[in-house]
Amino acid sequence: MPNKEQRVDDARSDAAPREAIARERDGTPDLGSLLVPARVAVDVQVSSKKRLLEELAVLLLKDNPNLDRSTVFQILNERERLGSTGIGEGVALPHGRLNGIDEAIAAVVRLKRPLDFDAVDQEPVSLVFGLLVPAQATETHLKLLAALAKMLSNPHLRGQIMRAPDADTLYRCIVGTTRGADTA
Repeated sequence: MPNKEQRVDDARSDAAPREAIARERDGTPDLGSLLVPARVAVDVQVSSKKRLLEELAVLLLKDNPNLDRSTVFQILNERERLGSTGIGEGVALPHGRLNGIDEAIAAVVRLKRPLDFDAVDQEPVSLVFGLLVPAQATETHLKLLAALAKMLSNPHLRGQIMRAPDADTLYRCIVGTTRGADTA
């Protein structure tokens, strides 16, 4: 049976060379190392923020069979209750810290129709980047959120993501950006 690292490497195939997966900058994991193609979904249809967080929890479980869906949903939902993670420009970054994981994991959802998310700019969101980090990784958590916010504030990249015809193209767009630019 392959170990966790082998399964992650296999899931990334040729799109993510092994040396790029392990790369870190200033103690912050390469954003591309957090995401695998199976955790990217496009044209998702949801009717509410709650339903979106449920879909995001399901995606975050991919390649992580030991995680509990209801626990992941609860963490994301509790964080949203503290205040919206909608950062503006149609982007939201639901996130949380979770016991039982050793490294950060991410999932991306592009919605078919924008959804009210109580974002800071009061605009609906279309792109949702979910993040889970180990419970003890406070500094890494903050660095990753800052790197994601910086990356997703780029209007050119957001445009590419929104025009991506499928999940594989969207994945390559994000991973190519995180490996080709200093996002930390």
